[in-house]
Amino acid sequence: MGRKLGVVGIIAAVVLAVIVLAATLAPWIAPYDPDYPDLFAALSGPSAEHLLGADALGRDLFTRLLYGARITLLGPTLVILIATVVGTLLALIAAWNRGFVDTAISWVLDVLFSVPGIVFALIAVAIFGPDLLVVVIGLSIGYIPYVARVVRGAALRERGMPYVQAAWLQGQSGIGISLRQILPNVQPIVVAQAVSSLGFAVIDLAAVSFLGLGVQPPTADLGLMVKSGFDSVLRGQPLEAIAAGLAIVLIVWSITVIGDRLASNTRSIR
Repeated sequence: MGRKLGVVGIIAAVVLAVIVLAATLAPWIAPYDPDYPDLFAALSGPSAEHLLGADALGRDLFTRLLYGARITLLGPTLVILIATVVGTLLALIAAWNRGFVDTAISWVLDVLFSVPGIVFALIAVAIFGPDLLVVVIGLSIGYIPYVARVVRGAALRERGMPYVQAAWLQGQSGIGISLRQILPNVQPIVVAQAVSSLGFAVIDLAAVSFLGLGVQPPTADLGLMVKSGFDSVLRGQPLEAIAAGLAIVLIVWSITVIGDRLASNTRSIR
């Protein structure tokens, strides 16, 4: 794995692992309740009591950063998980059946591909109201074609391989061949595409939260912290916006680097 990622990739993996570990252990390592206000500490700078200072309500920024990273990682992960499962299934169905089925699925994917994922999220919010689950489902719809189009191309190549024809002549069903023969061989491409898309999902979810349409206060979320941090900047406390923005940048950078390395290795194998 180290050779596949390279030096920069390993650094990115370490950074991402540290962030994931810190977010996972937030209930045990965070010094305060993320929603507990202390008006006496409002907009205070870094100190022994508050490592990164406090926000306008006196909530500890370090604590909210840890808890905010949990949602910032969990939401996009759910988006890509749903999009990858649905997109891969559609790709396998299209690649195996060809003809009308392939044409119909490709047409639907083209329509979805023409609309940015964040637009689906905004439409979902407009219909069902601001909520994390609503945004996740909306973004998932937008990310399905990114996975499906790549996997479909790989599955089409595998469908013409001799081992597939041999399995068909042995009487195996199309579903069985697709799941047991083709899917394992396109799995590296599926994983690389999923990881590459994850960074974009982090940005989209943070953008929706920044607009106030995703995670709702007082829940800690990095995108929401950047938004609330803008008001604190005007009051002389820029750390909330800086810390949350830097955390988003590190998460997206590490995921993007890992995804690029995986995609490069997948192309070299092919």
